[in-house]
Amino acid sequence: MARRTPGAPAEPAPLPSKEALRRFLAAAPGRVGKTEIARHFGLSTEQRPALRDLLRSLKEDGSAQPAGRRGLAAPGRLPEMAVVEVFGADPDGDPLARPVSWPEGSGRPPLVLMRPERPGQPALAPGERVLARLKYIGTGRYEGRTFKRIGSAAPVRILGVYEHGRIQPTDRRQRADWSVPEEERNGAENGEIVLAEPLPARALGPRPARVVERLGRMEDARAISLICIHAHGIPDRFPPEALAEAEAARAVSPAGREDLRGVPLVTIDGEDARDFDDAVFAEPDGDGWRVLVAIADVAHYVRPGSALDREARERGNSVYFPDRVVPMLPEALSNGWCSLKPQEERGCLFVEMRFDAGGAKTGHRFGRGLMRSAARLTYDAAQAAMDAGTDPEGVPPGGMAALHGAFRALLTAREARGTLDLELPERRVLLDEAGRVAAVVPRARLDAHKLIEEFMVAANVCAAEELERRRQPCMYRVHDQPSAEKLEGLRQFLGTFGISLPPAGQVQPRSFSHALEIVRGRPEERLVNEAVLRGQAQAAYDPENIGHFGLALPRYAHFTSPIRRYADLLVHRALVSGLRLGPDGLGETEAERFPDTAEHITRTERRAAAAERDAVDRYLAAHMAHQVGNSFDARVSGVTRFGLFVTLESNGASGIVPLGSLPDDRWTEDEAGRALVGRRTGLRFTLGQAVEARLAQADPRTGSLMFHLLGGAPETPSRGGSGRGSASARGGPRRRS
Repeated sequence: MARRTPGAPAEPAPLPSKEALRRFLAAAPGRVGKTEIARHFGLSTEQRPALRDLLRSLKEDGSAQPAGRRGLAAPGRLPEMAVVEVFGADPDGDPLARPVSWPEGSGRPPLVLMRPERPGQPALAPGERVLARLKYIGTGRYEGRTFKRIGSAAPVRILGVYEHGRIQPTDRRQRADWSVPEEERNGAENGEIVLAEPLPARALGPRPARVVERLGRMEDARAISLICIHAHGIPDRFPPEALAEAEAARAVSPAGREDLRGVPLVTIDGEDARDFDDAVFAEPDGDGWRVLVAIADVAHYVRPGSALDREARERGNSVYFPDRVVPMLPEALSNGWCSLKPQEERGCLFVEMRFDAGGAKTGHRFGRGLMRSAARLTYDAAQAAMDAGTDPEGVPPGGMAALHGAFRALLTAREARGTLDLELPERRVLLDEAGRVAAVVPRARLDAHKLIEEFMVAANVCAAEELERRRQPCMYRVHDQPSAEKLEGLRQFLGTFGISLPPAGQVQPRSFSHALEIVRGRPEERLVNEAVLRGQAQAAYDPENIGHFGLALPRYAHFTSPIRRYADLLVHRALVSGLRLGPDGLGETEAERFPDTAEHITRTERRAAAAERDAVDRYLAAHMAHQVGNSFDARVSGVTRFGLFVTLESNGASGIVPLGSLPDDRWTEDEAGRALVGRRTGLRFTLGQAVEARLAQADPRTGSLMFHLLGGAPETPSRGGSGRGSASARGGPRRRS
């Protein structure tokens, strides 16, 4: 290496290679110009002509594309301004959009996560198009901010409650009422839930609408789930041809099936379960265990291209509400021939697995069988039997002990590989006979639940391995690592509690589990669990495997619930084809559609999750409508420029604390400190801080709650936010693998 004379100018850096430039463009959040490139690579002014020739070469071979007047971007990137169309919302209610212009044959269009330009900006509705400012945030995703709305902002349809010639929307993001001319109310009566469509708007006054369907009365017990079904566009009526195919179903023939009727398989489900699609059996096998998981043979009844198949694909999955289920398949199948009822013969696909004493799998095999469930157990009954060392009726002596022993071995293997285990108790809404909320309680988390989960995870892994071995298409269940952006935000948040994460590239699921262990039993435990959950990527379906980060598994595919998940049905068909178990396997055309199907069923799953959360929120609002004025222990669970969000300790209900209800001050958001700070008073509300909240408003129609704070806020930041403080801050008058 040549020595440089002290004081002499530094030698220019060598010209970057094409590959280095490609990597730089791929990592850039948007367009870059020659100046940014030259600065990044340390190039001199004299090297600009050579750099210009190199960039021209990149454009000619397709490694870069023009962006703006003089900028460059990685190929396939969207411009900084583009027209996008909203098609749905993410779990937090933020709109999701796709670019309107996307070349055919270019793969899936990128996803745009729309963010509001300012507080109070009207929400974007599905079908609405806007000119948006775009910022690339990685992995084919962009953040978008509305620059200009294009066309009418009216939704395609309006769901709301009719009252005295007006419709009050059930969507809290639609703030304005709609007027209904007398001749357009279609017989609607006050208090009815209605579907309506917009009419041509006048220049002034409320926007007009026409009632097209009357759905029931708001005070009816089933009104809340009905609102959620229609609000999220969930299909809830089967076409006649699909119902006819389901009704024509009959028992399977034993021909070509392995006889499992002598194996005492049992189902273990919730007390209120009506469909039983998995059964389990375990017995000692030397120093290890032999485990059998049998799954209802839905592929036998739902053939590719049939009316049942088309409807199942459209729905994507079943949706579960406190008072009803919207099933993926008609009841004749979901609660009939595809439900593993005790003492009734049923067709099944099964996997026989063998594990050593430490839970490591030593082998597996799949087959198509005929089984007879020995017993239908609830989680509580199974847990009681394991605790007492007894066997319920129908279970042979030692059956429950064997199930528990195999589970403990699998749990050992799970702990060894270091999975991400979040402690976020699900809320269970209990209804009385009239359909009203009797209580909201945490859903129990017993060893019996974990036993079934571990057996199902093991079966799912075997399904993915088998399809790879047989060179068959596979619909993987994938879960990516957290994005760099989310990881950095989570790192800063955990730092406020004195918790650190390993450097980027070294973060593993056990890294988060270690962080959760630190706060176990502390006041901020739930808040940190929720933050870690929000910091993860969302699981999805994909024919391309990237592994499952949360479960710490290199390959994973859903196999165990074909009654309620279309992905599992596709995996069953692929296994039938690969193992040559019958003529009803995966078709070539169906396999070619896997990328589109994966995107579709990922959307339907997220739609279902949003609808189920929405229902719980609305039931909670209905339950608490009679408690307006009462005070509750709560914690600050969100900090924004327009106010706070608080979550009640008792039932997990969340609501907003408007900025206007806080003491008179100039409030600013401290993003790094996750706090809202009063400049004049010095009051500070920090994420995770304990507060006392008075319920000011509860609206079952929209599922929204509003609180005013009564407890104090510390005048200085509280590390971890566990203290309530003494300064006065009196206000004015939510697991899927």
